[in-house]
Amino acid sequence: MAIAARHPVLIVSADSRQIYRHFDIGTAKPSSADQRLVPHAGIDIADPMERFNAARWARVAEDAADAARAQGLMPLIVGGTGLYLRALFEPLFHEPALDPEARRALEAELVARPTSELQRWVARLDPPRAHLGRTQLLRAIEVALLTGVPISTWHQEAPRPARFAARYLIADAGDQLASRLLERLDTMLDAGWIDEARALAACVPPEAPAWNATGYATARRIAEGSLGVMAGREEILISTRQYAKRQRTWLRHQLPANQTARVDTRVMTHAIDEALGWWTEETNT
Repeated sequence: MAIAARHPVLIVSADSRQIYRHFDIGTAKPSSADQRLVPHAGIDIADPMERFNAARWARVAEDAADAARAQGLMPLIVGGTGLYLRALFEPLFHEPALDPEARRALEAELVARPTSELQRWVARLDPPRAHLGRTQLLRAIEVALLTGVPISTWHQEAPRPARFAARYLIADAGDQLASRLLERLDTMLDAGWIDEARALAACVPPEAPAWNATGYATARRIAEGSLGVMAGREEILISTRQYAKRQRTWLRHQLPANQTARVDTRVMTHAIDEALGWWTEETNT
C-alpha cells in the first residue's frame, strides 16, 4: 500500500485462500477501504465450494496484468502461495479439459478419504507429486484418472510458456515474526473471526475447499462449541507458525537469487523507504 500510494499500480493477490468469497477475516483480505484506494484483483473470485487451481489463477492474473497495463498501471503481485507465483512466472502445462460430471462424481468419492490414502493413490498414479498437499493430491488423482495422463507428464509434454518475468521483494520480519503472527491472530479474533466462522458454517459445507485456509477449521470448531477459545487460539497459532516456516523455506530455495531482494521490516519506516527505492529502480530498468 505504501508503494501504491506513490506509484500507479494494480495489486494482484496471489493468496490461494483470498480467492474465496465470504472467507474474509481469517485470510486477512485487504480492507474495503484499501480496495477503494487502490484497485485489486484476485480477491473474491470463487465460491467456497469451488476447486481452484494454479493454472486458473494464472489466467486471472494475466488478464488483470493486461488490463492494468492498458490503464497505465503496473501490476504488483502480492502474497503468499508459491505454486501460484510459479504458475504465472514459469512455464505451466496446458490444462486438459475434464468432463464436469465425471469430475463431480470423482470428487464425491474422494472428499471423505484421509490425506494418507490420497498419498498412496498418487504414489501409484503420479509418484513425483505424492509429497504435495491435499489439494494438489486431489488434482493429481483427478487429472491422472480422467485424462489417463499424469500431471507430471503434462508438464513435460505440453508446457505453456510464461508471458511475464518478475522481480521479487521479500519483506522479512526476522526475529519479530513469531510475535507479529501472535499479534495478527489476536487482531483477527478481536475482529470477529469466530462469529464469521459460525455464520459460514451455517451455509458452507465442511468439505468446501475454502475451509482449508489456515485456522478456519479450528475457528469453526470453536464456533460450534467443540473446542475452547484459548485451546483453539493456540492450535491456530501453531499451524500458522508452521505454515510461515514452510513459506520462508520456499522463498529461500525457489526464488532466483539474482532476481530477489529483501527488506528487513523490523523497523517499518526504513523498510518502506527501501521498498520504494527497490520499486523505483526495478521499474526504471
